[in-house]
Amino acid sequence: MNYKKEINRLKKEKNALILAHYYQIDEIQDIADYVGDSLGLAQKAAEAKVDIIVFAGVHFMAEVAKIINPGTKVLLPDMNAGCSLADACPYDDFAAFKARYPDHIVISYINTTAAIKTLSDVICTSGNAVKLVESFPKDQKIIFAPDRNLGGYVNSVTGRNMVLWDGSCEVHDMLTVEAIIKLKEENPDAKIVAHPECKQQILEIADFVGSTTGLLKFTKNDPAKKFIVATETGILHQMYLQSPDKEFIIAPSDETCSCNDCPYMKLNSMEKLYLALKNESPEITMDEQLMEQARKPIERMLEISKKLKII
Repeated sequence: MNYKKEINRLKKEKNALILAHYYQIDEIQDIADYVGDSLGLAQKAAEAKVDIIVFAGVHFMAEVAKIINPGTKVLLPDMNAGCSLADACPYDDFAAFKARYPDHIVISYINTTAAIKTLSDVICTSGNAVKLVESFPKDQKIIFAPDRNLGGYVNSVTGRNMVLWDGSCEVHDMLTVEAIIKLKEENPDAKIVAHPECKQQILEIADFVGSTTGLLKFTKNDPAKKFIVATETGILHQMYLQSPDKEFIIAPSDETCSCNDCPYMKLNSMEKLYLALKNESPEITMDEQLMEQARKPIERMLEISKKLKII
């Protein structure tokens, strides 16, 4: 079957929008109406005027799309596409953690379940975390969850002392500074770019730290011709499209592998995307009260991002 042809036919027939994260396989990125990071995808979902959103990403992303666009049918090609970072922050445990700091507000990374968002005052992404934190007074006490690496990076940049939940992304947390230093020794003309979900030691040696969109912009605009990329492999597709004259070396997850794939992101396929559109399933369904409570901190993030012109 020509999945590309059939997906485009069904998309038009059903007034559907395909949103895809940078970590999706190349074919899905190429057929999507919009490819971006969590902030851009949330913004696109919020302004979408369609009957169906097919979210080629992971579960929490599709949840966000449904929460901020409740009247739209939201499909996720594979319901098993979860997130290790979201799983690292169970609701009951975090509720008890929050109760220990009653005078703190909660800023939660978007990589959380809808239930955790209901315990949050505002949501952030890696693309707006620093500016969002800085939008609060210096003396504002803050809990940051669930990524300790991103939270630590924001603390170092802003001079804050946020209380951090001890969670991490398995894809970024397994990268080692030793492997990246070895790559740098083999490629001394390469610049190191890293996602802030990486360990502090990696961020300290990086030439640039940023969200997936930030990494993409930096590698496109910087005059260097070679980059060591410390994040998920999927971003390389867009990097090559935007900078075909440059070389990109993905930081390996271990000594035997030259890749660094998120197993959840890679569960989606062209066949599953086609079947989701054809059958209008699997569909994201949520309790209305849960959605209403989770929507408030997401909308606050979108409002602050718009005010600060973060895109």
